[in-house]
Amino acid sequence: MNYRHQFHAGNFADVMKHVLLVQLVAALQRKEKGFVYVDTHAGRGRYDLSTAAVGDSLARRPEWPEGIGLIWTATALPPSVATYLDLVKACDRQGGNLVAEPRFYPGSPWLVQRLLRPVDRMVLCERHEAECQALRLVSAGWPRCEVRTADGYATLRAVLPPPERRALVLLDPPYERQDEFSLTAGALAEGLRRLPGAVMAAWYPLTSRARVEEFHSAVAALQPPSAFIAELAVAGEDDGLKMRGCGLLVLNAPWQFDATAEAALTSLASALAQTPRASGRASWLVAPR
Repeated sequence: MNYRHQFHAGNFADVMKHVLLVQLVAALQRKEKGFVYVDTHAGRGRYDLSTAAVGDSLARRPEWPEGIGLIWTATALPPSVATYLDLVKACDRQGGNLVAEPRFYPGSPWLVQRLLRPVDRMVLCERHEAECQALRLVSAGWPRCEVRTADGYATLRAVLPPPERRALVLLDPPYERQDEFSLTAGALAEGLRRLPGAVMAAWYPLTSRARVEEFHSAVAALQPPSAFIAELAVAGEDDGLKMRGCGLLVLNAPWQFDATAEAALTSLASALAQTPRASGRASWLVAPR
């Protein structure tokens, strides 16, 4: 795998995904019973944005200024976005940043670890050895945290169902492979088979609408208890961006998550817009029964 998320860390897609992930954790914690958080593509846990422009061979334009950079000093944010921003700033301080602009950006594992209770635990999977080693260093000392150098898709078969009988699964693949949508849909099917009530969130890019619609159809065919779609587009389909937006598909979305997501998307579409046709969309692919 050639993908390195450090080049994309803190971009608009990270902002949207992490705002909603934090709210999913909060929703599961309304109940006292613990749960396991499973991250199938965990990455390195924390990213140094000062190196984001350094490629393997060529310099590249960093993406964080059009993501976290646009809301770093924002005010009057909805509670969901403000909570996320507070966590990002805590990560930045922990990293020792001494300048006004953001430098250290948290990956999903860092954010979730910051929120977990003693009754909760996490299983982090990263198949790329160098990235996994970096994750082990970042997560050293985290309680109730297991890091695996493993294929996250395959790991679902090993960790579900968990002893807690409650789970939050994040599927956040790089979409380098042509069959990534199919693999993600297959993982969702496996998760539902093993734990029908699991909250499973799958991130995906908005590039070709046809591929996204095919993915949505495959998920609907699984007949899940419910499937919620949150999408953020920072540009219109004809505005020339290679990736104009992203989505998060959530199976078994917790109560009131749809309203929280809609408010967050409205705010983010305005704050992160790259063209006048930016928009946020929240809808049920499969309505709760």
